[in-house]
Amino acid sequence: MEELDRIVKSGTTTVGLVCKDGIVLAADKRATIGEGRFIAHKAMKKILKITDKIAVTTAGLVSDIQLLVKLTKAELSLKQLRTKAEPTVREAANLFATLAYQNIRKFSPITGVTEFLVAGIDNKGFWLFEVSPDGSVSEYKDFVSTGSGMVVAYGVLEDSYKKEMSVEEGIKLAVKALNAAMQRDTPTGSGIDVVVITKEGVKKVLEEEVKQVLTTR
Repeated sequence: MEELDRIVKSGTTTVGLVCKDGIVLAADKRATIGEGRFIAHKAMKKILKITDKIAVTTAGLVSDIQLLVKLTKAELSLKQLRTKAEPTVREAANLFATLAYQNIRKFSPITGVTEFLVAGIDNKGFWLFEVSPDGSVSEYKDFVSTGSGMVVAYGVLEDSYKKEMSVEEGIKLAVKALNAAMQRDTPTGSGIDVVVITKEGVKKVLEEEVKQVLTTR
């Protein structure tokens, strides 16, 4: 059990919002060990770029997350080389789901729990999917949150989300939801990362802009 306590987990809060002109993803930066009792990392990247048009938020066991992300990126790159076509967001989500399904069911003394929000744009529009630890896939037309602080984040999202909101409005709401989770959920904290996906592709929101939202909310 002592060894298991040293495993780095990303006990976290992540948020995804569907806006009229894109998708907003947000996540905190804290990674913990020992059931969230010790902060192991204060600058963990939990939003990762998969392609120029697809990004994911991550939650769960860090080593498993890193492996599944590497495998997914490699498989999508190979598929694009073979077919000469860009992968769709649904294809990316289904690939993550297949790997998550296999990962959590493999024989191991350590349960490989992973959870992803897969978002992006393809020739059919903007998409937001949740890939649960059991490998199931759910599509969202509005918003979704994952991780240990999601209950707090959902309270903010349910109260303030509006259909047809702009990406700029979505950024402010996502930061507000993450900030609320950081106040109540110990494994959530150490800052906020925000990424937007528009017709121009995946783009990280500057840290200064996030800080400005926090000071003017």
